[in-house]
Amino acid sequence: MAEIAGTSQAASARAGHKLRRDVGFVGLMFASVGSIIGSGWLFGALGASLIAGPAAVISWVLGGGAMLLLALIHAELGGMYPVAGGSARFPHYAFGSLLGFASGWFAFLGAVTTAPIEVEAALQYATNYIPGLTKESGGTPVLTAQGYAIAAVLMLIFSAINIMGVRWLSETNKVTVWWKIAIPVLTVIVLMITAFHTGNFTAGGGFMPFGWKGVFLAIASGGVVFAYLGFEQAIQLGGESKNPRRNIPLAVIGAMILGVVLYIALQVAFIAALDPSSLSKGWSAVAFKGKGELFGPFAGLATTLGLGWLAVLLYTDAIISPAGTGLLYVGTSSRLTFALSRNNYIPEPFARLTSRGVPVLAIAFSFLCGMLVFLPFPGWQDLVGFISSATVLAYAMAPLALGALRLQDPERERPFRLPAGTILAPLGFVVANEVLLFSGWAVVWKLIVAILIGFALLTISSATGATESRPNLDWGSAVWLWPYLIGMAVISYLSSFDTKEKSSVPLIGLNGPRDVLTFGWDVLAVALLSLVIYLFAIQRRLPDKAALDYVGDLTAEAEEEEDALAIPG
Repeated sequence: MAEIAGTSQAASARAGHKLRRDVGFVGLMFASVGSIIGSGWLFGALGASLIAGPAAVISWVLGGGAMLLLALIHAELGGMYPVAGGSARFPHYAFGSLLGFASGWFAFLGAVTTAPIEVEAALQYATNYIPGLTKESGGTPVLTAQGYAIAAVLMLIFSAINIMGVRWLSETNKVTVWWKIAIPVLTVIVLMITAFHTGNFTAGGGFMPFGWKGVFLAIASGGVVFAYLGFEQAIQLGGESKNPRRNIPLAVIGAMILGVVLYIALQVAFIAALDPSSLSKGWSAVAFKGKGELFGPFAGLATTLGLGWLAVLLYTDAIISPAGTGLLYVGTSSRLTFALSRNNYIPEPFARLTSRGVPVLAIAFSFLCGMLVFLPFPGWQDLVGFISSATVLAYAMAPLALGALRLQDPERERPFRLPAGTILAPLGFVVANEVLLFSGWAVVWKLIVAILIGFALLTISSATGATESRPNLDWGSAVWLWPYLIGMAVISYLSSFDTKEKSSVPLIGLNGPRDVLTFGWDVLAVALLSLVIYLFAIQRRLPDKAALDYVGDLTAEAEEEEDALAIPG
């Protein structure tokens, strides 16, 4: 059986360099914070309000609670197993190679598409200063030839910073994150002092004009989940932390709490600062014109309130925040590629490291994938929904891994132990799947197709790779994966949830959602499916010895990576 990275045999087969442990607690926390505060904060408050009205505050609370729960689960796993690309490895340890590949592929789909989308957002905003970077095509902003060239330059710069090493990535990100925190906090304070109309919270149809369904829809389709994504950055860089067992849990939890508090405050400030007359036609009709439409609601509010200096800061932040997040996700996607290669799912050269301890080929691959994503896909918002769903699906694998590894590896040191983990782990799995349901059929079927493409690539890799390097796929331990994916697809197709309108699968012609499972029943169906799959998966986990073999000698791997600190950088 092909062993995962971490054994001495595997280590000797790789290049002689190891990942550098150069990132401290602040660097790890800022990696997560820098990802959580991206382009999402500029539009999330308006997007959620259009769907849920003032009850969007509840959407941010529920969405934040859901993401915080998943972050706490990741925090225990990250402290136990401080390895690079942890999202691809935790499920591997518990359920074997097939699920390890699936989890890594889910995370890669979300990460590799986020960097270019954030860069495209930054260029869209930069059109205010450099005309001609974007144009309208079918009502959707797309890059011009000039914009595409500048996007390529930005991606090359991001790749170069990552190639310089994780210390460069961490230090560069620290400067950006201080700005990214300061501007939203300043916006909240200024708006609350300047204009706070308490009557807005009951205007335009009452506090909850679209009911609980609107609250749930806003979580997935209003930008709430998309805004909260990114806490796992500290885990992906876990193998490069100075004191990972302490730093990873603290960084993940700290970043998520900061994000939840900030986004709730932004939503409250946005609702209260609106001109009451703009709500005369209801919350679904709230809109901004001119630069407010291009740069987002907060810039529009600042202009309306005569706060020109704040509007300028927001125009600037509309470039810096997405660009900073894009920088981080070039690093994340490359490290996921690195982890997939270390597990023998994709060719071995992707796991080779430079003298600076950097997976340069994996970074180059992320750059090339990003350039393909820059092509003018129709519907930027649809792609954002896809990114959110792919990432949440990757998050959903962590509760399963935690439940299994607590049984398989009970003696391992846990710097952070999730209280009531036996209850919160299955709850986390349920919560993640509910978010997928809220995303709607139009997103779910596209995600299923992307998953099938991934398994096709795995099949090709297994068929063409050397026999001795092919991983044992552990089919028996992942047998629950198929009823899980099929079940989620069926419920989504029959449900009442979608983003805007019905969507049809090409060639097959499945036009959904059908609304056979009306609101409430579809939510209950996903909860029941999740609990059944969770119990089935835990029952089918790898035997304890097999799981510990996959974990390998983490101490030896850590010592080998510590030796790399002697390499001049």
